[in-house]
Amino acid sequence: MRKKEQDKLDRWLRSDDRKPLVLRGARQVGKTWLVRDLAARHKLDLVELNLERNPRLAQHFESNDPRQILENLEAEFSRRFSSSRSLLFLDEIQATPELLGTLRWFMEELPSLAVIAAGSLLDFALQKHEFSMPVGRITYAYIEPVSFLGFLQASGNTPLYEHLSNATMDNPPATSLHDKCLQFYFEYSLVGGMPAVVAKWFTTRDFSECLKLQQDLLTTYQDDFSKYSKKADVRLLVKIIDSAARQLGNKFVASRVEAGVRAAEIKSALSLLASARVLSFVRHTSGNGIPMGAESNDKFYKILFLDTGLVSALLHLSQLNINEVKAQLFKSKGPLAEQFVGQQLRAALSQLEDPALFYWQRTDGRQGEIDYLIQHGNKIVPIEVKSGASGAMKSLHQFMHDKNLDLAIRCDLNPMSISNIKVKTTTGKAVCYKLFSVPLYLAERIPDILQRAILK
Repeated sequence: MRKKEQDKLDRWLRSDDRKPLVLRGARQVGKTWLVRDLAARHKLDLVELNLERNPRLAQHFESNDPRQILENLEAEFSRRFSSSRSLLFLDEIQATPELLGTLRWFMEELPSLAVIAAGSLLDFALQKHEFSMPVGRITYAYIEPVSFLGFLQASGNTPLYEHLSNATMDNPPATSLHDKCLQFYFEYSLVGGMPAVVAKWFTTRDFSECLKLQQDLLTTYQDDFSKYSKKADVRLLVKIIDSAARQLGNKFVASRVEAGVRAAEIKSALSLLASARVLSFVRHTSGNGIPMGAESNDKFYKILFLDTGLVSALLHLSQLNINEVKAQLFKSKGPLAEQFVGQQLRAALSQLEDPALFYWQRTDGRQGEIDYLIQHGNKIVPIEVKSGASGAMKSLHQFMHDKNLDLAIRCDLNPMSISNIKVKTTTGKAVCYKLFSVPLYLAERIPDILQRAILK
């Protein structure tokens, strides 16, 4: 269920100018598994150091001499390592972040040795580092939870996975499979993409068993909050997590977290949670051009969670009956659909960079919002999310007119289709544009679908 990430690591391993690789991502998204899997598939001798569990091992890196370090590790583990047939893995490196500064020596003096570092709170640790980062000597990969297509892979339905992976606007998925895909979408919305929870679902098919794991994960994240306690109140961080789940899909309002707490303090705490990748910001943009962050209003932002399954656990959806849950998921303005699409977009964009998402909202008090704006080439493409099969698109029509754009995407419960929109805005202005209707379960494929359509 991690084929995209596996392929990315394979390309890194085979690269002629390979640099030490740093995996960044939240706790329990599967970073350690991916490294162990890479070593096993390529028959590499894995030298794994868990620096959170055993920080003493960091002493072996004091010499800054890669060959001496390797000799030290041979003595530590009582076995010989061939630099060309070994993989050095520094797990939980946030416990000893100064080791990041030593990675440059491996690229410069021992490039034959594959080196990977990973850390669940690495972004948080890097904010306060006092060592020289090896700029240009290391590379990064960003690991998100299992995507919807990965979830489909894990189900064992490889033909359906391949069918959806190859879909284009000219070659859409068979409509006869639409209901089956929607059932998987419903399952994913509750189970989410945390690897342990996905594995439990396809082993037991029991939502209550998945909920236990999700609650354990949420508790683990709360336990991690103590590591931020010098900068933020742990109790406040817990309240923010709960409030963010209830404000999902809307502009985040700090006053709804707790009365009497300054907005600046809440924004600072949110930034810490974003550094731990428990949640992320969907930032406002004017949508006038590239780069989208250049004209952002910092007072307007939404919050996206790491995982839709964890959101469902926070909102107690797993405790409802099936019909009640579907009503929550499929109502026309459901925030869970927006969470799902944002999560899938992050999974797609993380293959290239640290994913950043944007949205548009009027800032003058009038109604008007576009759920997501993404950059494709030198163009901005708006994405409207509808968790039902229908819904008005007045804001989209006005936006397309005002920004003079010719292509938009609607994600909803309908099968894939193309429409040529010719309407008038609420102010009576004529607007024409092409609309790609993409079913919610294909949100991850949006960048690829756009690329194939434009190449055509």
